[in-house]
Amino acid sequence: MWRGGWQAFAMRSPEILTRSATARRLVVLAGLGAGALALTALGAFAKGHALMINASPSLPFWALWTTKGAVPQRGDIILFVPPPSPLLQAHFGKEPKPFGKVVSGVPGDVVTRKDRAFFVNARLVATAKPASRRGEALALGPTGTVPKDCYFVTTPHKDSFDSRYAAIGWVCNSRILGVGRPIL
Repeated sequence: MWRGGWQAFAMRSPEILTRSATARRLVVLAGLGAGALALTALGAFAKGHALMINASPSLPFWALWTTKGAVPQRGDIILFVPPPSPLLQAHFGKEPKPFGKVVSGVPGDVVTRKDRAFFVNARLVATAKPASRRGEALALGPTGTVPKDCYFVTTPHKDSFDSRYAAIGWVCNSRILGVGRPIL
């Protein structure tokens, strides 16, 4: 068994200590470089993605992975900033959180209405209520051809506040935050 401890070893082999210290410095520098690259990649990824939490019962999911800038397709869930209106402010406050709804109509689709039932390309997508849960009258949403860069959004929930009501109407690209994919 070798005796004399660390100091005896250091006195006999100073070049080993120097190599060891240099190796440690290189490992630390490589680790810092790798960490900086990882943070840069994570930052770039975060610019195009977000985790959104759904607090509304209108969708059966409570967490959505959102891809910013994705082009919505029929059936996708989009997250968007609702337009300002007294009705929205009364129900959701001065700065409502983003809404998540299902794309029922895409640009070029035809939205029609019979009584309070809304159809996209002759397929029933939603029925509008006459009044909110608080009793406010609910004006009906738009009909006609869905404009370029806009969408008609709904959910199956009876109390969903979506395109079937004028306070939401068409949801256009300028208000869309991204396309959501349910994860929980």
